[in-house]
Amino acid sequence: MKHYKLTEETLLINLTKLHRIELNIDCKFGNVGDKGGWIENEDNLSGDAWVYGNARVYGNARVYGDARVYGDAWVSGNAWVYGNAEVSGDAWVYGDAWEKSPLQIQGTKHFINECENGFIKIGCKVKPINEWINEFEKIGKENGYTEKEIKEYELYINLIKTLTI
Repeated sequence: MKHYKLTEETLLINLTKLHRIELNIDCKFGNVGDKGGWIENEDNLSGDAWVYGNARVYGNARVYGDARVYGDAWVSGNAWVYGNAEVSGDAWVYGDAWEKSPLQIQGTKHFINECENGFIKIGCKVKPINEWINEFEKIGKENGYTEKEIKEYELYINLIKTLTI
């Protein structure tokens, strides 16, 4: 049994009808009747994943495993968000995950994307994924990012790493 159901509350995005989701069981996300975010259809959300806040998932996008999408984040196209990934804030995730097309996310300050195999570009800076993982905090501070923004980009870097393994 799924932990959610589609409600009659809808939202139209570029001629695509999204449905607000609602918990139909008590679980770690809340209680029966608590509202979640917006999805186009039940294929967009499975497993123990959850979409909440004003987040939107549509198209052939999939959120599954223990993944979370929240805030004002949008996941669309053929993008996959899975594992323990979290997409939040004003992030956009879209693309063709199964074809290993570059993933691009609109973060608070800059776009972040896998610009080529094994490399991430944040703003104008291109570095190998492992270098970003080891130096994101230092680089963020040097470029005037707040602690919250540094944490946000850490999540994006880890998401890209997870999706490119």
